[in-house]
Amino acid sequence: MAATKTRARGGRSKTPQPSSRTIDDLLSDFGTTMPRKEAPVADPPAEKLFPGSVKPNGVRRMGHGWAATMPPLAGYQMTSEETPVLWPLISGDGLPPWGAEMGYDVLSGGKFYCDPMGWVLDDSIPVTNPNIFIFGKPGRGKSATVKAFMLRMIRYGYRSLVLGDVKDEYEDLARFLGVDPFRIGPGLAGRINPLDLGPLGVDWDKQTREEQHRRANVIFNRWLFLIRGLIGSQGVTFTPTEERVINKVLRHLTGWSVGASRLKPVTIPQVWAALDSPTKDLVADCRYATEQDFYDGTRPLRDALGALCEGSLQGMFDTESTFNPDWRAPIQTLSLRSLHETGNKVAVGIALMCLNSWGQGMRETASAGDRRIVLRDEAWLQTRLSLDAVMALDANLRLSRTEGDIQLVTYHKPSDPLSAGDEGSQAAQIAKDLLNLSDVRILMGQDESVADELGRLMGLSEMQQSVITNWAMQEKGRALWMVGDQRYKVQTLLTPLERRLTYTNDAIDPAL
Repeated sequence: MAATKTRARGGRSKTPQPSSRTIDDLLSDFGTTMPRKEAPVADPPAEKLFPGSVKPNGVRRMGHGWAATMPPLAGYQMTSEETPVLWPLISGDGLPPWGAEMGYDVLSGGKFYCDPMGWVLDDSIPVTNPNIFIFGKPGRGKSATVKAFMLRMIRYGYRSLVLGDVKDEYEDLARFLGVDPFRIGPGLAGRINPLDLGPLGVDWDKQTREEQHRRANVIFNRWLFLIRGLIGSQGVTFTPTEERVINKVLRHLTGWSVGASRLKPVTIPQVWAALDSPTKDLVADCRYATEQDFYDGTRPLRDALGALCEGSLQGMFDTESTFNPDWRAPIQTLSLRSLHETGNKVAVGIALMCLNSWGQGMRETASAGDRRIVLRDEAWLQTRLSLDAVMALDANLRLSRTEGDIQLVTYHKPSDPLSAGDEGSQAAQIAKDLLNLSDVRILMGQDESVADELGRLMGLSEMQQSVITNWAMQEKGRALWMVGDQRYKVQTLLTPLERRLTYTNDAIDPAL
């Protein structure tokens, strides 16, 4: 190969290097070639929607929107209250995107999330307690909304406790999650002792005297509220005299009055028996001169407890509990369907009261990470019993913020709590105040006849009333969500699996 010399910069000569050879050149020396991948076909250029600029008057050609003159724009002057009537203003920012994704906000088109405990912790949201009240006409999707909320909050560490499934609406959900419902009713083996000591009675002898006093006060107050409600359900007035007698009986039966190192278990029939056969110490502690004076003074109390033990409580709440729940399971449900099928609504209300008290006792020492959704279904059956029954539910709901539970209460219509007494009575006023224990209210479809009632009790405008009595009645799952002072028009959406678990029309479907 001949090399030619050239003079480089600086006077020095440089020999040019031969050009490099490609792989194809090397392979051709051996009489072969390498197959090549064909280059991809170039995509055609994107079609321009607007190929050229168009003058304001359009293109002067038939079919091209040409106008000889520009249309005048009308101007209007109005107030901010009048504007939404003529133009549907888009709502502002919704709630934060955390918690259970329930559906979508119809006004904004965005997703709607529900996290009551998170709302309480967020100062920008006007919610001070995590309780939820749900009102809705039967068939409007109350139970479906509740079940969807329970299922979707599992991923955030929440477990559910159904204190009285009156119609077994939550049985399919429990079985899907691998939990068998615990059944209570006439002739069934299941028993619940509403006077269970609960977790506060565990390791009693290992506690300091101060801690024992604190726990004893919590236990005795819970029992007192329950017995007050039970006595009131029988039409007997629970005066300070009855309160003192019951307090003394409970302290005698548990051994607290004699300084026992461990509290003894107590049942309601034992309380009745202690009143029917009082000891001399009990008569003296209750400040009665003679045993006969004790009998005369406590006759209404004894008769009321006797009627309960031989009636509504018999075979269900009259002995030690046989239910040992697994609190690590995603749900626990206590079924009252057998009792409900007897048609005795008073007995169902009394049973709900007992279960609510028992459930409160089970949650009194819940750990910080044990978050629970506590469902109180058909609460109107309890609140209609008496003033004391309303006060018992009121006491349960007031502890939700302290215990970290989400108390979920269902009613048919807002006036249901007021059935506890005559209009203007103390019972009706306390029941009305129950609504103030919840900053989150879900108002599902209702008939036109309750529109004025909704506006009066919930402080709704005519437009908001129309949402409930018109729009929400057109499809299941529609509701007006009241989160503090904010209002949201929400459509709940269910997955196919949730639809199967929440369908409650099985009883009437075969007849169609």
